[in-house]
Amino acid sequence: MKEHTTNYFNTFIEIAEDCPIDQAEIPPLKGDAKSVANLQFEMINKNPYKFSSDDVLFQVFVDRKEILVEEMATARKAFFSKGQACFRASPLTKRYAWGIHSNSEGKIALIAAGTDEYEKFINDPNLKKYKAMKSKR
Repeated sequence: MKEHTTNYFNTFIEIAEDCPIDQAEIPPLKGDAKSVANLQFEMINKNPYKFSSDDVLFQVFVDRKEILVEEMATARKAFFSKGQACFRASPLTKRYAWGIHSNSEGKIALIAAGTDEYEKFINDPNLKKYKAMKSKR
């Protein structure tokens, strides 16, 4: 069974061209359940450059599906046996104006749009750059 990945290396994912805001904002809580954006934001913001894209996307899947610890290895294999949307499709990059930097080890951090740090990553010639996917066609 082929294993797919969403990991990037030495890459910066810029916010989407049609992102409705220019300054990054923390995804608001809506009701009791945390959204995908809330879960992704919390995990990456508290742990910059600790997790890969695959780690974050799978952990959010585990949290939302309430997968048991003893089922995680099998669930991870099944999860990555088919292609998964990467952070170019994340609400963080499409709606909440957060860039995603992947370092040389594939570990990721959030970079707030509208900051000098974001501009530094946009202008770094050593990074591959991709725009997040547009919300509208």
